Amino acid sequence: MQEMDIYAIYPKPNLSKRKFQESIVPYLLRNREVPFPNQVCSIDITYIKLHRGHMYLTAIIDWYSRKIVGWNLSDTLGVQPPS
Repeated sequence: MQEMDIYAIYPKPNLSKRKFQESIVPYLLRNREVPFPNQVCSIDITYIKLHRGHMYLTAIIDWYSRKIVGWNLSDTLGVQPPS
């Protein structure tokens, strides 16, 4: 594997250790009840590796119903003009 420069893809050591120069951002929704839909939403951006490149899957999730409100699949993270 070393001769062919092939390596396994897995989490490397110490990835979960916190860097102390970074500030801690407080969790703003702790102990907060979400009684109505469309009151609190979150976004998730996932990097998908493909054979020849990569794609980004972006999803907007409603916290009340835990359902996906909208999603987009793109090869860049840039803003796309509305169609």
